[in-house]
Amino acid sequence: MTGTGVRDAGAPDAELRGTARLAGHAARIRERIVEMCAGDEGGHLGGSMSLVEILVALYFDVMRVDPAAPAAPGRDILLLSKGHGAIGLYATLAERGFLPAERLAGYGRAGDGAPPLSAHPAADVPGVEMPSGSLGHGLPLGVGFAVAARLDGSARRCFVVLGDGELQEGSVWEAAMAAGSLGLDRLVAVVDRNGLQITGRTEDVVALEPLADRWRAFGWTAQEVDGHDLAALRAALRAAPAAPGRPTVVIAHTVKGRGLPFVEGQPRSHYARLGDRQRLRALAALRRAGA
Repeated sequence: MTGTGVRDAGAPDAELRGTARLAGHAARIRERIVEMCAGDEGGHLGGSMSLVEILVALYFDVMRVDPAAPAAPGRDILLLSKGHGAIGLYATLAERGFLPAERLAGYGRAGDGAPPLSAHPAADVPGVEMPSGSLGHGLPLGVGFAVAARLDGSARRCFVVLGDGELQEGSVWEAAMAAGSLGLDRLVAVVDRNGLQITGRTEDVVALEPLADRWRAFGWTAQEVDGHDLAALRAALRAAPAAPGRPTVVIAHTVKGRGLPFVEGQPRSHYARLGDRQRLRALAALRRAGA
């Protein structure tokens, strides 16, 4: 177990350097997401791009994980409940060293003796704890992992990343109620609050606000942050559990399609197959933003 990724201790200057390092990881992950969406199958572009800083903060700064021993007993757990963000997860796992970056080129295609990377997380991919399919299952599973850790006397934390449209599923709130009732303070939910789902704005489909107050009503501590601000994400996620005996939710306000001006904040970014011109346009936009 290598610990919590690389963490900079001490002075503010070290924190700034650490955040800059994380931003470099995020930039490379975004480029890989674009490349995967330019393959034959296309991919869930918008919701993967909105997730990037969340996943980078978790895998490179907060969680206790070891790419050389992905099943280590003391590891922290991450469940990607919004499974359609799988290409964002795959790109992050490759950046962190769980799988060769070359395998990303085979997204959606069988070959080379390895099962294909599928549109939702596949359990045979190193670092993926559980496959996901229908929305709403991740938090109930997270409750199970948190209860198991308590029974084992383990200090591991379980992080569950949810989409905001996914919060329309009743199973999410059943799990939230159970977690609050059981006092599962090693359970952390992170909501990718990009405000959009495949059919439009979440508030136009089924209103969620006041979202933080809803979680608090179920016995959770809730914090809202800019989901693209790595420093803010690091601070919020490092602090969990925020209160003894209470699970924690971090509501990360993000932009669907982040980094790509031609699809940012648009429902049509949900799934895309980028042609070569679009791929080059997207990569150019990302590189200009990082220059």
